[in-house]
Amino acid sequence: SKFVKEQENDLEPMFTQASNEALNAFGDGRCFVEKYVVSPRHVEVQCLGDGTGNVVHLWDRDCSVQRRHQKVIETAPAQGVEESTRQAILNDACRLLQGAKYLNA
Repeated sequence: SKFVKEQENDLEPMFTQASNEALNAFGDGRCFVEKYVVSPRHVEVQCLGDGTGNVVHLWDRDCSVQRRHQKVIETAPAQGVEESTRQAILNDACRLLQGAKYLNA
């Protein structure tokens, strides 16, 4: 999150500058580019698994309000999430943990 590109022609000089700074600071100038999300949300799904592939979710919660990477407020269910998106998140969480034979709460 060193630089945020606002115009197409900003990318190459910003990347070069970031690469040079990384090379000087760490001896390695490799960098990567990722999409900047303007208003990110931190939405979690609480799941229970028995280690044999049986997994249930206990719904979702929004943990976006943080201070120093620590959650300050959790709101359940996450507000402003479309129902189709919520169902996709819940289903994906369960499917992922079922495949991993998740054991825990």
